[in-house]
Amino acid sequence: MAKPAETAQKKADLGVLKAMIGFLKPYRLQVLGASIALVCTAGITLSIGQGVRLLIDKGFSSEANVEALNQALLLCMVMILLLAIGTFVRFYLVSWIGERVSADLRKAVFSHVVTLHPGFFETNLSGDIQSRITTDTSLLQTVIGSSVSIALRNLLMFIGGLIWLFISNPKLTALVMLSVPLVVAPILIFGRRVRAMSRDSQDKIASVGSFVGEAVKNIKLVQAFNHQQLDRQAFDSHVEVAFKVAVGRINQRAWLSTVVIVLVLGAVMAMLWVGGIDVLEGRISAGELAAFVFYAVMVAASVGAISEVFGDLQRAAGATERLLELLAADSLILPPAQPVSLPANISGEIAFNGVTFAYPSRPDHAAIDDLSLHIPAGSSLALVGSSGAGKSTCIDLLLRFYDVTAGAILFDGVDIRDLEPHELRRHIAMVPQQPVLFTGSVADNIRYGRPDASDADIVAAAQSAFAHEFIERLPEGYDSFVGEGGVRLSGGQRQRIAIARAILADPKLLLLDEATSALDAESEYQVQQALERLMEGRTTVVIAHRLATVINVDRIAVLDQGKLVASGRHSELISQSPLYARWASLQFDDAGADAAAVPH
Repeated sequence: MAKPAETAQKKADLGVLKAMIGFLKPYRLQVLGASIALVCTAGITLSIGQGVRLLIDKGFSSEANVEALNQALLLCMVMILLLAIGTFVRFYLVSWIGERVSADLRKAVFSHVVTLHPGFFETNLSGDIQSRITTDTSLLQTVIGSSVSIALRNLLMFIGGLIWLFISNPKLTALVMLSVPLVVAPILIFGRRVRAMSRDSQDKIASVGSFVGEAVKNIKLVQAFNHQQLDRQAFDSHVEVAFKVAVGRINQRAWLSTVVIVLVLGAVMAMLWVGGIDVLEGRISAGELAAFVFYAVMVAASVGAISEVFGDLQRAAGATERLLELLAADSLILPPAQPVSLPANISGEIAFNGVTFAYPSRPDHAAIDDLSLHIPAGSSLALVGSSGAGKSTCIDLLLRFYDVTAGAILFDGVDIRDLEPHELRRHIAMVPQQPVLFTGSVADNIRYGRPDASDADIVAAAQSAFAHEFIERLPEGYDSFVGEGGVRLSGGQRQRIAIARAILADPKLLLLDEATSALDAESEYQVQQALERLMEGRTTVVIAHRLATVINVDRIAVLDQGKLVASGRHSELISQSPLYARWASLQFDDAGADAAAVPH
């Protein structure tokens, strides 16, 4: 009876094989061409053994003449030329297939990853995902473009060589065959260990990459806290762990190669001893023995080569498993089977109807607890509350990064779970507190809000965000490179580009996470004016950390531990909500006697 672990491994092997076949199907013609070239080159190589037999028996015998020698050598040269042509075709096609499949796999994994819900990335490190898409696919490309071809070619040589051995001399072949079980057993035993260690090795390398990416991305903070030495020590530890795992894998492969060489070449030596006696006693010719030695060495070399690449194939299987895990990851946010369409004239009305939500990582803690809010179309609502009150969670739920646990969120009267996520988000724009810029130019980052926007549209959006003036002063204007994460720009400049991006998107629902917090006083005033113009006629939800920025919004919702504890305008909340009054007293010098009287 098969053990559960073995059954699971067989299923994993079948899954890897099916996945690879699926990626190879579109290129069946190239695979067919490479296969034909592979068979031809293997057949020609095997035929060289007969050429050697003829050369020795006809060209070097006592009855040989120059003409027979020339014919034998000419035949060998023709075979060598055909072998070279077949090898070129095989190498080109196999390498092309490896590169193509690797590229397709990268695209497939990335295309799937960017559709996964944000909660997936809370438990899966970005560095590990990046390692899978880059390092693992590169390993797979090398194996498909090289190791698989080598393995198949040597498998054909092994089978063909055995056939010729049996044809040439069954007795000697029996000696060679005695070593086959002895060779196959260690290949299977060590191969399993190599595969497990290869998977572990890839995981450790991914950890190294994640650590490097995190340190480089936050290099200013690392140096500001003089953390370089501690980070060096931590990185050294990660590298040494990866090294030890790799050494273990190398040790298994080295033992595998050693055992194969001893067993196979030992069998060849025994065969030469028996065959040499047969030649001396006249039972076979010298050419037949030479041909037999040729095939025996070829069989031995094939087994050795297969054992060498078997480790690579196991590493590729481990890498493929890691990639298939990403491809198999399910998104918790899926489009409905029968999506509902929004009204023709979208107004942007929002309603939270008894919404309750808990994050998957903390199912027992409600981040939002029975929240009901109505935001009329074209109005503005500010969410205020201490850290952990649920402000950002409301934004995430509006964008449907997560689905509510209970209740519903309506957009123009339609439950957002009944909408295509793409259709919903097409009418929403967000300006986060920490602006996010992508590597590229200023224009690229503004155009992110509307990919089909013209240059004139981009300039107009920048002008509305009071960003045009500083952009024009950059070395290459709108074509200036912003660096990774916008590192070449100041915080205020990055924020204004993010605002210009939102302006360009022209949304019905605008989400602002204290969008002016990174600006100096003068820029804040200018951008605040731009935002007020942008907010006109649009539904706006603002996450407020500073109450001074939301005094003029239509309504303020006070959240505490996921619950709505009060709502109204600033002046109303000062007198009606002790919690809000306390925050006001901390932020305004002239908060008033009522606020000052609130107990702390």
